[in-house]
Amino acid sequence: MPRNASGPPLSYREAGVDIDAGDALVEKIKPYARRTLRPEVLAGIGGFGALVELPKRYRAPVLVAGTDGVGTKLKLAFALDKHDTIGIDLVAMSVNDILVQGAEPLFFLDYYVCERLDVAVASEVVRGIAMGCELAGCALIGGETAEHPKAFVPGEYDLAGFAVGVVEKDRAIDGRTVAEGDTLLGLASSGPHSNGFSLIRRILEASGADLARPLPGVTGEQTLGAALLEPTRIYVKSVLALLSELNVKAMAHITGGGLSENTHRMFPDGLGARIDSARWPRPPIFDWLQRTGRLSAAEMHRVFNCGIGMILVVAPDRAEAARARLSALGEAAYVIGRVERISSGESRTVVT
Repeated sequence: MPRNASGPPLSYREAGVDIDAGDALVEKIKPYARRTLRPEVLAGIGGFGALVELPKRYRAPVLVAGTDGVGTKLKLAFALDKHDTIGIDLVAMSVNDILVQGAEPLFFLDYYVCERLDVAVASEVVRGIAMGCELAGCALIGGETAEHPKAFVPGEYDLAGFAVGVVEKDRAIDGRTVAEGDTLLGLASSGPHSNGFSLIRRILEASGADLARPLPGVTGEQTLGAALLEPTRIYVKSVLALLSELNVKAMAHITGGGLSENTHRMFPDGLGARIDSARWPRPPIFDWLQRTGRLSAAEMHRVFNCGIGMILVVAPDRAEAARARLSALGEAAYVIGRVERISSGESRTVVT
């Protein structure tokens, strides 16, 4: 006989899914999403789909799409019970990616999955997502919240995001004009961003480090946990402003794979990058990670951004103008290297 044959009726709530909590979350996050809306959004949060038209100023618009998550940086958010900035990371990882092609982000959607929905925590996460969208100038037009009872880690959640942008077809950046001798400009990162956290967590575990202790080498009282949880910098507005004024030949978002594996990704065959790591100040968190984890310089450059979150390639005679303009736009920008011709079998990016 079925277990519940003589008991009370079953319900979705009894099975672990609270529809009322989901409805409450939607109502709570609507004001956050409303602040991000653009004129192109015709119908946003609340429907089965969102309607967005292309900006009318584009003559031959090309859509550029990207998707990503936050990875195990989420484990730090759980450990510190701090959920209001991890959404910025989620937006940043996708919008910075599509920015590399010169795209202006139009809209963003998120996916939030948990074992049981905590409306207070979820609303903090979505508030951060909306903040990231404001920083990127894109609209938060929808998303999905899912409860997976007895199929997900209790008290935790996972995130994924999806961004769509637009670029004028004849202004899309593809790296084909990169040439030997071109200059590499590096834009400062805010820390590890959202990459390398499996290694970071291993270092924390092996060292027994206290996340609440002040980080050595910083002014003020920034803790180790705060330095690691610092949200990914969003470069969209400053770089788009630069692109409207000056020719940029290629860009690289420094994510998984660090400086060594990302810098050359848009270079034509036969060209590589030579980067001088003495050209910019490395944030103290990277010194702590290398020292505590006893990591080689090569491993640091292969895993982390080491203080450079975005690299731009410009002609040598435009490098100083680009650097000065980026500085005026609020970015810490440095000339960090050059494009070189390489032979078959040589490393595409060398960091010294």
